Amino acid sequence: MNKKIAIPMENGLLCSHFGHCEVFAIVEVIDNKITNITEETPPEHVPGLYPRWVAQFGVTDVIAGGMGQKAITLFNEEKINAFVGAPLKPARELVQDFLDNKLVLNANYCNHDEHDHGNCQ
Repeated sequence: MNKKIAIPMENGLLCSHFGHCEVFAIVEVIDNKITNITEETPPEHVPGLYPRWVAQFGVTDVIAGGMGQKAITLFNEEKINAFVGAPLKPARELVQDFLDNKLVLNANYCNHDEHDHGNCQ
């Protein structure tokens, strides 16, 4: 399995809110093994921008904590799978769990239709 997986990060861990991350870890996977991890600093957050920005790196999948439905839809339009509700772990651990079919996804805590974002921010 060859993939490029983007993970929004903050302080070395998955950022609980996709749109508020410091960097995106871009994890390259070749033959089901992690071969390279780079970090890309995103532009200023504007709703709807990050899915297109992430797509330019050839990303096939995104692992996130909280993410709004609009972002999920935009990733799908870019042919990128969005996995939401992931735990706050380092990128390498998340991708290894994903590769081993052990990634536990809980509820997506980000619903932009409500005013109270809870864990979204």
